[in-house]
Amino acid sequence: MRMKMKELMSAKIDGFKASNKRKRRSSLRMCLHTGLKTDSEGEDLLHSTGNYLTSSEFLPKGILEIKKCTDANKESPTQAKLKSVEFHPTAQVMLTAGMNQTLNLFQIDGKNNPKIQSVFLDKFPIHTAHFSASGEEVIMGSKHKSFYCYDMIAGKIVNIPQIKGLEETNMSRFEMSPDGQHIVFLGKYGHMHLVSAKSKEWMSSLKMNGSVEAVAFSRDGSKMYSIGDDGEVYVWDMRTRDCIHRFRDEGCLKGTSIAVSKNDQYLACGSYSGVVNIYDDSHMTSGYPQPVKSVMNLTTPCTTTVFNSSSEILALASNYSERAVKLVHFPSMTVFSNFPDRTESLRIPLCMDFSVNSGYFTIGNHKGQALLYRLKHYSNY
Repeated sequence: MRMKMKELMSAKIDGFKASNKRKRRSSLRMCLHTGLKTDSEGEDLLHSTGNYLTSSEFLPKGILEIKKCTDANKESPTQAKLKSVEFHPTAQVMLTAGMNQTLNLFQIDGKNNPKIQSVFLDKFPIHTAHFSASGEEVIMGSKHKSFYCYDMIAGKIVNIPQIKGLEETNMSRFEMSPDGQHIVFLGKYGHMHLVSAKSKEWMSSLKMNGSVEAVAFSRDGSKMYSIGDDGEVYVWDMRTRDCIHRFRDEGCLKGTSIAVSKNDQYLACGSYSGVVNIYDDSHMTSGYPQPVKSVMNLTTPCTTTVFNSSSEILALASNYSERAVKLVHFPSMTVFSNFPDRTESLRIPLCMDFSVNSGYFTIGNHKGQALLYRLKHYSNY
C-alpha cells in the first residue's frame, strides 16, 4: 500500500514538473513570438515606468533622465557573480547567467520582470552567454573544451563537444556576429576561432600578435575589430578573413575592451590604464590615428564597453572597483554627471547591456544582481 502511495505521489510530482516545464516553454514561445511593444501597444510598459515621452528627438547632454527599476532577476536572486546580462534582439526578454551554473530568462516590464525559463548546467559555471542573431538560441561558454546551445523554441539543451581541429581547452570567451554567421571564440596566443553559428562546426582561425582580449563587429558583421595586450587594433574582413588594416591605439600598452557604435561611426578602445580612446571612421586611413576623444573618467582597467542602439550613449565599466560605471553622451563625448547616483550601490560591475531601442539599461554585478534602469528619453523598449 505504501509503495503504491509513493509511486502515485512520485507520478503526481513528475507530472507537475513536466506540466510546469511545458507552461514555461509555452510562455517563452509566446514572449518570443509577440515581439516588442510600441508605445501604442505596450500600455504595461508605460504604466510601469511612467510617461517618458520626450519632445526632443536627440538625447540631450549633461543630465541623463534615468529611473531605477526593480532588479531584472528579482524573481530568481543569486549570490553568485553574474557574468552575462543581455537583452533579446526582438522580444522583451533578457537573459542572466553566471557562476551559479544557471541561465535565467526574464520578461522585462520594469515592474515585476517575471521569470519565464531557467536552465541549470551541472558543473558548468557560465562565463559568457549570448543570444543568437535570430534570437532563437542562447550560446553558453565556460572554461571547458565544450560549450552549450539552448534552443528556446524546442526547449532543448545541446552540448557541443570539443571541436575537431581545435586544441583549445577554454571556450569561455566568445562573441556572436550580428549577421548570424559566426561564433568567434577567443583562444590562446592571439587566435580567434570562427565557428559556424548554424552548424556549430569550425570554419577557420585568425591570428593576431600577442593575446586577444576583446573583439567587436561592424553593424552588418562584414568587419571585425580585435584588440590585445600589444596595444594594437586589428581590422578583419570577415568575408575574405584577411586583416585589412591595423593601427596603434594611442598611448595604450594593453587593450582590454572594444566596441563599435551601431551607426559604424565610432570605435571605442578601452585600456588597462582605464583610458578609453574614441576614434571616428578616419582610423582606417592611418597606422597612428589620433582619437577624437580620450575619456579618462575610469581609474582602473576598462573591462566593458557598450554602445546603445542610437549610438548616443557609450557605457564604460571596470570590474576592478565598485561603482566604476560611466555613461558617455554622443556626439558631445561628455560624461553624464548624474550617473551613477551617489546613493546608488552598484557594487562591482561585471557586464552591461542596452535593450533593443535603448528604453532599458542593465548592469550585472559580482553580488548576483541584474540592476535595471529605465532611460526616459527613449519611449520604446
